Amino acid sequence: MAIENIKMPQLGESVTEGTITAWLVQPGDHVEQYDPIAEVLTDKVTAEIPSSFTGTIKEILVEADVTVPVGEVICTMETAGEATTPAPEAETEKSAPTPEPVVEAKAAPAAPVAAPAASVAAPAAPTGDRARYSPVVLRLSQEKGIDLTQVTGTGKGGRITRKDVLGFTPSAAPAPEQTSVVSETPAPSVAPTASASTPTPTVAAGDVTVPVTPIRKAIAKHMVQSSLEIPHAWVMVEVDATELVNYRNSIKDEFKAKEGFSISYFAFFVKAVAQALKKYPELNSTWTGESIIQRHDINLSIAVATDDALFVPVVRNADEKTVKGIGKEIADLAGKVRTGKLTSKEMDGGTFTVNSTGSFGSVQSMGIINHPQAAILQVESIVKRPVVKDGMIAVRDMVNLCLSIDHRVLDGLVAGRFLQEVKNNVEAINSKSTSVY
Repeated sequence: MAIENIKMPQLGESVTEGTITAWLVQPGDHVEQYDPIAEVLTDKVTAEIPSSFTGTIKEILVEADVTVPVGEVICTMETAGEATTPAPEAETEKSAPTPEPVVEAKAAPAAPVAAPAASVAAPAAPTGDRARYSPVVLRLSQEKGIDLTQVTGTGKGGRITRKDVLGFTPSAAPAPEQTSVVSETPAPSVAPTASASTPTPTVAAGDVTVPVTPIRKAIAKHMVQSSLEIPHAWVMVEVDATELVNYRNSIKDEFKAKEGFSISYFAFFVKAVAQALKKYPELNSTWTGESIIQRHDINLSIAVATDDALFVPVVRNADEKTVKGIGKEIADLAGKVRTGKLTSKEMDGGTFTVNSTGSFGSVQSMGIINHPQAAILQVESIVKRPVVKDGMIAVRDMVNLCLSIDHRVLDGLVAGRFLQEVKNNVEAINSKSTSVY
């Protein structure tokens, strides 16, 4: 018999840790290779961890709702034969079966956060990457108003467990070690830390504390990174979409009956953007600090929102697809988001983002760029407005297109020309010369 280690797998290119949300096995259970043994949640996906071996679960080393880094042993298994020779980390990851991660569009447990520096009187407290609290521990501490730096962890490596929080009382907190210091001069004052200078908001009666889910935490981190690193500039143009509206309305019923899904205005705008990016590849770029990478493929990220999260699946090679093809892919990706079946791979590789803010009535907005892309276009609501056309006032279907750009990569001139190209593409759509096929 041999004892094998099962480690936390890497469930995405940029994923560095995961939270075990539930164990599907217990010590003593017999499992076959590739059988699911646990559910894990990351900042991008939720997935099942498969067993790497056939054997009997010997010991579970990580409790549910605990966050661990990729590569850490989460359980051991007793197998027949001799123990395998440990392989280099990179080879192990390649050879280990990797589950297909699936995005969970529902509310998730609160995300782990880095713990404050531990007291010198509590040597058992974890530090560095291990100084993390599980979502359950974090939620309980918030509900009970407990300072987790005062709680001594009894879990593995000094981790604070649910029992530690439930059994904690202020009197149980270890008193800091008193050290006699002799000095002839006054001790220099210590500059207040950011946490000390920023008071924690109080929770009043009737307030509702909503735990931050890993997905919401990932969105927040991504948006802060974008707003801090990218110097945003913004420009807008008005587009006359009257002919587009007329054409779409004339074919929508027949199209739905024939194809089985509705053709949206958004599919036409995505096609118009893809065509414009071929002419102005500067917008399809990434800033690296030392260079600007102009992407060859036009992979358009599209924003799809759920009640509590925002996902950006990718329409790949959008310039090579018809309006029908784009519309079908948008419908499929949106459906996967709302049913929790979107994979991590389907969100990777976007080069430019198009967002349909007009779907909820917005007429003007400035989008935050989807880092590390160089631009994002907001397609606002199509509204009827009186405009001057051919010297006369007419009621037209108008839409605003709002473009945010990375000013390190792009200047106003090329941004304006790109928007003008998108405008021309949209205004050229009509029932006589346009086909969705």
